[in-house]
Amino acid sequence: MTQKTVYDHWRASGLSRRDFMKFCGTLAGLMGLEAAPPLMAFGAPPGPSPAGLVAEALASKPLLPVIWLELQDCAGCTEAISRSQSPSLVNLVLNSIAVNYHETLMAAAGFQAESAMTETMAKFKGQYLLVVEGSPSSGADGAYCMVAGRSSLDILGEAAAGAAAVIATGNCAAFGGLPAARPNPTGACGVSEVVKDRPVVNIPGCPAIPEVTTGTIAHFLVLGALPKTDALKRPVTFYGHTIHDHCLRRPFYEAGKFAGSFDGPGARAGECLYKLGCKGPTTYNACSSLKWMQGLSFPVQSGHPCLGCSEPRFWDGGGFYQGQSAPLLTPTAAAAGLAAGIGAAAGAALAAANGAKKRRAGKAVASPRQGSSD
Repeated sequence: MTQKTVYDHWRASGLSRRDFMKFCGTLAGLMGLEAAPPLMAFGAPPGPSPAGLVAEALASKPLLPVIWLELQDCAGCTEAISRSQSPSLVNLVLNSIAVNYHETLMAAAGFQAESAMTETMAKFKGQYLLVVEGSPSSGADGAYCMVAGRSSLDILGEAAAGAAAVIATGNCAAFGGLPAARPNPTGACGVSEVVKDRPVVNIPGCPAIPEVTTGTIAHFLVLGALPKTDALKRPVTFYGHTIHDHCLRRPFYEAGKFAGSFDGPGARAGECLYKLGCKGPTTYNACSSLKWMQGLSFPVQSGHPCLGCSEPRFWDGGGFYQGQSAPLLTPTAAAAGLAAGIGAAAGAALAAANGAKKRRAGKAVASPRQGSSD
């Protein structure tokens, strides 16, 4: 029996063809338009649009099987995705995959949960996507972070061996995060430090932005490959520019106006928080472009300095409220320029999708009143 495609599942849930194409356009924008064909010579037939390429892929591919591991972490990235307020993108992507194992969210427990993971690895060997949240423990011969009597290294190694690709979501999985802070008694490390024979992409952040994680999953779902990354294995689409680049407080930085305290007139006027410890100029992430809660805000906009949580060793980078730089590895100028344009395109696509959702909701509220007056 032929497997249902992603599009088949969406149509069964009531999604119209029109909305399907809108969502494909949003995904194409969030993915950085990497699927866009090169400009054709004058007179040559045009190639499919980015949205068209996404639509073709989703209309022909089955649900993507996913195994989601929780290692040394607080489950904050799972919380962020499960509580996301961007149903036009996050929920749609999550409905395009089959999360066959996620010990935090799944109803099964004990041997039933372990059986689900084992069966998925056997049935979809070489096809499933492995998402890892939390850092593996390499200390004391694996004595830390034991699950069902097995070490995190053992579980990760087995799951990664049959995976098509690995996504390390959150700073803990990407770089070790808080568990790796000095003196790092558990030997916490990033997933890419122990998984060497599979493609790995890092989605750092504490927690990771939901749209960044799902956008990376969508890239693999549509194109069958992980997105282009920088030297730290982070997608340049989302990590090619700093928080400072798109920060609303940057004009004050350029004017040399810095808040001296959190309760002073400068802070209330929106002045730059650099002297209060903001790591925005040295932190690469999409917080200031994608933001959080349907693009409502992000920490700096809300009055708190950026802590640099998408950079390696951010916990050991000095005091959070001291005006100093966090460790960083600067991407190339070309990558930064590309990401800046992509961030604007993705933000516009998300805004359009959310705007369409609000308009539909307004019509739904208005229609009963219209009917009652007839």
